[in-house]
Amino acid sequence: MPRYLVTGGAGYVGSHIVLALVGRGAEVVVLDDLSQGHRAAVPADVALIEASLSNRAQVAAAFAGAPFDAVLHFAARSLVGESMANPLPHIGANLGNALILAEEAIRAGCLRFVLSSTANLFGEPERIPIDEDCSIAPGSPYGESKLMIERALDWAHRIHGLRFAALRYFNAAGADPEGRLGEDHTPETHLIPLAIDAVLGLRPPLTVFGDDYPTPDGTCIRDYVHVTDLADAHLRVLDRLGEVPRLTYNIGSGSGHSVKAVLDSVARVAGRPVPHAVGPRRGGDPAVLVAASDRLRRDTGWAPRFGDLDAMVQTAFAWRQAHPRGYAG
Repeated sequence: MPRYLVTGGAGYVGSHIVLALVGRGAEVVVLDDLSQGHRAAVPADVALIEASLSNRAQVAAAFAGAPFDAVLHFAARSLVGESMANPLPHIGANLGNALILAEEAIRAGCLRFVLSSTANLFGEPERIPIDEDCSIAPGSPYGESKLMIERALDWAHRIHGLRFAALRYFNAAGADPEGRLGEDHTPETHLIPLAIDAVLGLRPPLTVFGDDYPTPDGTCIRDYVHVTDLADAHLRVLDRLGEVPRLTYNIGSGSGHSVKAVLDSVARVAGRPVPHAVGPRRGGDPAVLVAASDRLRRDTGWAPRFGDLDAMVQTAFAWRQAHPRGYAG
């Protein structure tokens, strides 16, 4: 039975990965400090090590005992706005924690590493959809931190034989179709859960930041990939690391959805309009950000099961209706 260490496995994307790994018979250990994750998001039969990646002794202890076949790394500071306000602590935490994790993995003989990276590496992209060959120019210190981690892992590959994969994507969306897991952030910054909370009366009306962009309806277009489809992509890439020692994939829909389209979808699913008002643009928001996934599809046979926007929203809406207080409920 393969055995995996998942950092950030109590968080949104990480917990869905854990569920997918357990579903195919793997033994999983979660390492999470629960600063952003939730104990309730970790299955009862999965071991949870409550520890900080900044504490080398705690990370080393996690690798003691039975060996791991691979590490899947999701734990990170991921708020772009926070990174713009405090770039150096943000970069330092993300890079430093990843380096400790990778070094202890190598020391323990665990030479497969899957990184949850970001399409924010591409900043203002030179073409849409964004493929792996687009020029890299991170759009934020958050994106910069992920680029630094990717480069460090590449050196670990060259020198120590670490096999690693970096998966770059924008917006995970939706929830486990069986209702076991969902999205619960504090603060919440993602459009779909914000719109759902607004329509359910769980928060004030939503603010749409600008409706005068050069897009068909004037609102920004962004990429959304269902979190279950992301989990499937990570597992396929993990398997492919057995054949190819270094992998980089962008994951996206190829077309994207506008803010207005998302609000319309939530309205269809909820049966009533989303309360919202239009505000001024936010600085640094490009009109269109959409990633391609052609290479991933070709190499692994990956294809999204929940490519339809309403299908993504439906799973997120169902989970939030059942858990209006998130995991606290």
